[in-house]
Amino acid sequence: MGFTRTEEQFDSRGVRCAAAVFRPESQTGPAVVMAHGFNGVRALRLYAYAERFADAGYTVVVFDYRGFGESEGEPRQVLDIDAQLDDWRSALKFTRALDGVDAGKVVAWGTSFSGGHVITLAASGEPLAAVIAQVPHISGPAAVRATGVKQSLRLAPYALGDQVRSLLGRAPLYVAAAGTPGSKAVMATPDAEPGYSKLISESGLTPDAYPMDVAGRILLRIGLYSPGRHASAITCPALVQIVTEDSITPTAVALKAASKIRNGVVKTYPGGHFDPYVEPLFPTVIADQLAFLADAVPV
Repeated sequence: MGFTRTEEQFDSRGVRCAAAVFRPESQTGPAVVMAHGFNGVRALRLYAYAERFADAGYTVVVFDYRGFGESEGEPRQVLDIDAQLDDWRSALKFTRALDGVDAGKVVAWGTSFSGGHVITLAASGEPLAAVIAQVPHISGPAAVRATGVKQSLRLAPYALGDQVRSLLGRAPLYVAAAGTPGSKAVMATPDAEPGYSKLISESGLTPDAYPMDVAGRILLRIGLYSPGRHASAITCPALVQIVTEDSITPTAVALKAASKIRNGVVKTYPGGHFDPYVEPLFPTVIADQLAFLADAVPV
């Protein structure tokens, strides 16, 4: 089945968010809405998923959060959880209004931090046909523990400094999103920097195509954001995909939360946090997502 792709936009509380819309050749049917995790942008491998969904007959909307990628919003690279959830709700509203979309059959797809967002949305009563949460952020305290005391101390000046600058109306203080162990980066696990590098190269981008940093204030809020606490409130079908060696979103915590979803399907894979997006794991991950969609929200 073929599809077309257009660049469009939607309004989220007065901010223009960029969206790529993939339209299959089929008639009115279900849709999948997608966004990346943490400081990621849609161009980092999300189109590879979108193309597979569209080829299977789903309309797909892939968007960038305000302040990231091709979307508007100032200051840049500021990760605000509530604002991102607003962007999600606006993206879902935009998608439901598209020609060719069955408004009652819209799926929210999230990965890593946005995997936590789709769990939050589903648990809060957002009318979703299903959710797909790939290596989702589940527990703020677990993420902080995984970071470790030494790394938290390295990052404290960025977290506190940026918060003070925000209160004073000054430009953000940025910190690298990924780095080597011991570096001053939010994700400083052994697989973080190589994982990001592979995402960039496999997306056909250059290392300087998008900023790979984020305003430090989010470090004060990660520990307070635990979507998994509300997993039992999810009533729609949900696919949760977990890797066995996840140093960013701890595996055991994710499995425990996923087991509380009454209509949940849990899949585990060998590998680390950045492996699902690329070969050799990507074909298995996307095949499981397509199989889930065919069962839960068929075309």
